Amino acid sequence: MPETLPWFAGGAFPLYLAPMARYTDFGFRQLCKEQGADVMVTEFVQADGLLRGGPQAWRAVDFTEEQRPMGVQIFGSSPETMAEAAQKIRDRHRPDFIDLNYGCPAHRVIDQNAGSSLLRNLDRLGAVAEAVVKAVPELPVTAKIRIGWDDKSIVALEVGRILQGVGIRALAVHGRTKEQGYSGLADWEVIDAVARALDIPVIGNGDVSDWKFVDRVRRESAVSGLMIGRAALGYPWIFKEIKETLATGQAPAPPTIDERWATVFRFLDLLLQGPYKDKPADDIGWMRAKVKALTKEMAGSRQLRPKIDRVNSLDELHALAAEHKAEYAQAVG
Repeated sequence: MPETLPWFAGGAFPLYLAPMARYTDFGFRQLCKEQGADVMVTEFVQADGLLRGGPQAWRAVDFTEEQRPMGVQIFGSSPETMAEAAQKIRDRHRPDFIDLNYGCPAHRVIDQNAGSSLLRNLDRLGAVAEAVVKAVPELPVTAKIRIGWDDKSIVALEVGRILQGVGIRALAVHGRTKEQGYSGLADWEVIDAVARALDIPVIGNGDVSDWKFVDRVRRESAVSGLMIGRAALGYPWIFKEIKETLATGQAPAPPTIDERWATVFRFLDLLLQGPYKDKPADDIGWMRAKVKALTKEMAGSRQLRPKIDRVNSLDELHALAAEHKAEYAQAVG
């Protein structure tokens, strides 16, 4: 059995921030880390893009020492290209692990025979993993999969055994098929079966939404950790809330409306002072989707989001925040 990854040592049950395209960026990872996320994974990046040296690709995988343990997730279908990309990431960033994406259902990824498309080509899937493991022997290599292409081809257990056999050190399993996308419920029976069959840690992913869910899965399944994605998008406090409630039996007070808006502006500052420092602060159209994601769980967010679509500068966003806080104060009396 391979050596246990440090974040699983001593029976630890880590909470991962799931890699989410366009959202799991430098700033959002920092917010989640400060709120108790144990392990980070970057949004996925195309191996070919890294090898071409595209600044956008490399910007997506920038991280700080504070964000460790940190993994960089890559996708592609060529064993040689994936192996070379992993080496370049190792040499440039020295992450704590390389993660392989076998789960993305997006058409632009499927059309490249990558992501969850490889769940229909297990020989190629295994070859990619084996090539990356051999290319970066100094780094653990992990992987993330879906349970299958559709409900007639549930291959998670077979894939898990293939990946374990070529040296993958941990496996995250999203309990939906490619055809499901993000609809329906995750199949935790399949996730649990994979966890019980493998010797490597299995991280469960899908519908992780609160401390009750985490408590039940930890008690009743064989998974070694959990991965939180969409539930964290509008609420990075979820990690702290889960941990404190499980530890003390009492949920911490939710963030106030002032704290929530302060977090939005800190998030934007992190981006503008970090990997996006070349972007102008007086034209924040490129940030709108990220800001709207952070306001998802705010009071009045349904009415707020269309207004964010009309904001063009930080000054306008500050004005909108003041208006929203005033409306909220009046509503709660």
